Amino acid sequence: MIEQLFGSKTRVKLLQLFYTNPNRAFYVREITRKIDEQINSVRRELANLLSVGIISSENNNNRLYYEVNQDYEYHNPLTEIFGNGVTATKSGVAKTPVADDIQELGNVQLAFYTGQFTRDESAGVDFVIIGDVNQTQVDKYIEALEKKEGKDIRYVVMTMKDFEYRHQVNDRFVGLIDAAKKQVVIDKEFIYTDKPKPVAKPAATEEKSKPKTAKSKE
Repeated sequence: MIEQLFGSKTRVKLLQLFYTNPNRAFYVREITRKIDEQINSVRRELANLLSVGIISSENNNNRLYYEVNQDYEYHNPLTEIFGNGVTATKSGVAKTPVADDIQELGNVQLAFYTGQFTRDESAGVDFVIIGDVNQTQVDKYIEALEKKEGKDIRYVVMTMKDFEYRHQVNDRFVGLIDAAKKQVVIDKEFIYTDKPKPVAKPAATEEKSKPKTAKSKE
């Protein structure tokens, strides 16, 4: 049904990829691997999305990168349809397989991509995990991620207590990751994402009692 509405299977896959990975940029061959579609079809649909303004592109190190355009006028409605972002959930956990896998590492309170994933090298790190986690499991997860992405991943793990303390003492590294462009996957404390507003319940309507009419005496 959704493919009929949006024109093609490749286009739908692209929209799902971009809207479930806000702030993350991809190059063409990386996209073809992730959505498992032919490169010519991917190029054609990227050109269509680019012409409409749904995505933007930028040349970096002789590679053309694409990412979702968050200034697009219909960005929010499309996010509702194709994205399962962390900001859409009350728990602060994105509804994605990636978030599910990260939660298996322990009590993860905050996790996000930056660096190579968002083309922002200001913090000098690619993946950050905050919480009480199993380091052995983290190492295995990173090893699998490196194999999947085809590149070395620089990552940092710290407890929430350490993270909060570093904020208090104006730690330079924490300041850098605060300012860095990031794709948040888990944010249970809503540090970098907005907490969803509670849905207002409709006011209960009281049934107005009908005035009783006096019975006429015969």
